[in-house]
Amino acid sequence: MYLDATYPYELAGAAENSGARQRQEAATAHREAIRQRLFEADPEGWVLIGPDGSMSQRAEQTLAACRAGADRIWGAVLPVEVDTGRRGRSEILLRDTVRGGYIPVIVVNHKVTDPGQGATTSGLFEWKPAVDETRKVRSQVRDQMRVAHLFRMLERHGLASPAQVAGAIGYGGDCILVHDLTAVLDEYDARLTDRVEIARGRTPTKPSQIGECRTCPWWDRCRAELTRERDVSLVASGQRAEVLRELGVHTIDGLAGWEGAPPEVWPQGPFEDAVVIAKAWLADAPLVRRYRHVHVHRADIEVDIDMESFHEHGAYLWGTLLNSGPESEYRPFVTWDPVPTDDEARSFAEFWTWLSDQRRTAERRGKTFAAYCYSRSAEDKWLLSSARRFRGFPGVPPESEIKAFIGSPEWVDVYQAVTDQFVCPNGKGLKKVAPIAGHHWRDDEAGGEASMSWYREAAGLDGEPDPSQRTRLLEYNEDDVIATKILREWMTDRAVLEIPHIDDL
Repeated sequence: MYLDATYPYELAGAAENSGARQRQEAATAHREAIRQRLFEADPEGWVLIGPDGSMSQRAEQTLAACRAGADRIWGAVLPVEVDTGRRGRSEILLRDTVRGGYIPVIVVNHKVTDPGQGATTSGLFEWKPAVDETRKVRSQVRDQMRVAHLFRMLERHGLASPAQVAGAIGYGGDCILVHDLTAVLDEYDARLTDRVEIARGRTPTKPSQIGECRTCPWWDRCRAELTRERDVSLVASGQRAEVLRELGVHTIDGLAGWEGAPPEVWPQGPFEDAVVIAKAWLADAPLVRRYRHVHVHRADIEVDIDMESFHEHGAYLWGTLLNSGPESEYRPFVTWDPVPTDDEARSFAEFWTWLSDQRRTAERRGKTFAAYCYSRSAEDKWLLSSARRFRGFPGVPPESEIKAFIGSPEWVDVYQAVTDQFVCPNGKGLKKVAPIAGHHWRDDEAGGEASMSWYREAAGLDGEPDPSQRTRLLEYNEDDVIATKILREWMTDRAVLEIPHIDDL
């Protein structure tokens, strides 16, 4: 925040982060879809603050609509506050017809509730908050701070509802989650005070690595400074670094030389791993073995699997790599109809039928069988979800059959094998670990975030479908399953020879 305020021109010239751009595009598409639904349900009930004009002009339009008593405003912009620097936009302002004032409602492209009970929600088309026995709140502190921010800005103009509530429409767009602001306003006010002091240079700051650094335009500058100082946050980021500094450990060298019992409170993962990561950083070791021997389950017939989904809309591609001897064969099962679509049931059924045939063939021949993925949570989710959503479609298995498979030893998570047997200083993602085993992706931009943008073009969500992006996605998926194969084979054959043991550091 200090750098943003001090060097605005340098910030304006920073290269755009492709992942952030893709998330913004997806969020924009989601907001527009929600707007269309609301406006189609009641075309005359809304005041629209359009995207044309300056921010100050749109803020004037918003205030005028509020003072005129508009019931519902879309695209609200609030005036910039010179003294605090606050600025804010709320997708929706709802007039509180009981107490007066306005209730801010934001539209976000992530889940705001989970199955459960106890959340307070309202329907999309009429503000009637009530306890929902089918949903529980999914904690989203960022959302809470944003709506508290909007409430305070409305309050400054005498436009905030005395009810001190706000709303959030999340992914799926089937309800409004109601936030009770009385529980968060004090925390918001404290955070704002801190940020204003930092932005104005009255509170000294130093860089420290946190999760968001990788998408920050200032990261190159901060990383260089942290590296010069051998700062401990490079190997123990976020709250872990704060704990270590409170204990007098400020450098990687200090953490690597730790002696004695671990800290009484350690925020994330085994403390012993943090010490090993510090030693690995000093030794420039990309991985460290926990054990003298490395093992991953192997079989006579092996299939590597990687699924591609588009947000929460559906799983459009199940990629497979069949290894039954010296040869490997990549086979994708895909639908290019924009998900969600019933054609997804066809591609999923074809994938499951093919996989089941491989398992039966192995059994008939007296061979062992194993299917591999990297970080099974996403594959498990879409296997189960697809069986539930498409129950009754031709070839779609019952959910019990899916559960039996994912609970069997034939379903192997290579990510878990890596986690159990290695300390990974640079992260455990497939893109981080597989290159150590010798694998490289054909596309320099390959990654989950990039694939979302490619899919939009491949499926024609914003125009005509682009066949070249379909090819790009298939090659990316093929490279992922090949990476899993190479990684597990490397673990079997060479990892012990190439990766140092903890005791060797």
